[in-house]
Amino acid sequence: MNHAPPTDGEAIVYCDGYFTSPLAKIAHGLVRHTRRYRVLSVIDKTHAGHDAHALLGGTPNGIPVLTDFDSAIADAEARGHRPTHFVIGLAPETGPISPAARNAVITALTRGLDVDSGLHDHLSEDPELNAIARTHGRKIRDVSHSRPRSELHPFTGRIEEVGAFRVAILGTDAAIGKRTTAWLVKHALRHHGIKTELIGTGQTSWFQGAEYGVVLDGLIHDFITGELEHAIVRCWEKVRPDVMVLEGQGSLMNPMSPGGLELLAAGRPHAFIFQHAPARLHYTGSPGYPLHDLDRQIRAIELLSEQPVLGVAINHEGLDSAEAIARACADIELSTGLPAEAPLAPSLGPQPPEDDDVIDDASRLPRIMAALIRRVQWHLSQRR
Repeated sequence: MNHAPPTDGEAIVYCDGYFTSPLAKIAHGLVRHTRRYRVLSVIDKTHAGHDAHALLGGTPNGIPVLTDFDSAIADAEARGHRPTHFVIGLAPETGPISPAARNAVITALTRGLDVDSGLHDHLSEDPELNAIARTHGRKIRDVSHSRPRSELHPFTGRIEEVGAFRVAILGTDAAIGKRTTAWLVKHALRHHGIKTELIGTGQTSWFQGAEYGVVLDGLIHDFITGELEHAIVRCWEKVRPDVMVLEGQGSLMNPMSPGGLELLAAGRPHAFIFQHAPARLHYTGSPGYPLHDLDRQIRAIELLSEQPVLGVAINHEGLDSAEAIARACADIELSTGLPAEAPLAPSLGPQPPEDDDVIDDASRLPRIMAALIRRVQWHLSQRR
């Protein structure tokens, strides 16, 4: 197994009241897999007493959900750990930090923890929080904070020098499981002996320790494609992978979180896997805006890219039985002609904690992965 020490330290993750909500997707990612921290606990009093990974449908991994900061510190000390970071595990679309979360940040800073946040409300720009951090010798790190323009890269066309096969994970909505599927695909390809890297594009993949990527939310629009290209070229120059898995953001027509076209323009993918939640009717954050048809979104991507969608990974939220999940997959296969599989369906058993090169996640997307591996092998044969 991958027992490499965390790169940044030991973390308490805060998402009080929201752990089982899509708004806690940063917390979900950290509980499932991270190289950046050793996650010690999750704070959410509404689910205290449970194992965090079990609440997400996985096997217990020893990360407890606890009531508050004091109980998280006590639990860590009882197990011989000393937390170094307090991570905001929430990713709301807009708006300032809540008073409760702000108070939790103040408590963490005064108790000697650094604070990491992916919120659009940049905590490092808050005069009061900054003063408290300085007083206690702590740091506040805003992951979505834009770098100076002098450090940003324009699109150059160097993407054409990259010989890796690139598969993009896109979806019909935001917060639908694209990043989780991207990790599954990466792990599965590595398990089959194919040298693979993930190109992260969001805050959560940064929190998880993705080695290559960029946080798109923190970029000026004119530099989005250039920064994506730069991340891909950097990965190619450093490790020469056979495959790069490109994590998609948002969806083509989500009014609050439009995304996907930047991957087509800058990443030039050779194939796509689509993520879809059949029971979801409206775009996340935009009630009253119905989801566009899956078929139409697939056709749009294939028309613009001139590359194929290989299959549909199903988010089974709102499907309350194995029969309902199977029926949804069958309906999608009938309408699209593509394999449709639900990688986290309960019928497959709990998902083990993710660990590079160990889990055969191809078993969770068998037909999609078979189609992908065939295309990768053909691509590699042409490259040689």
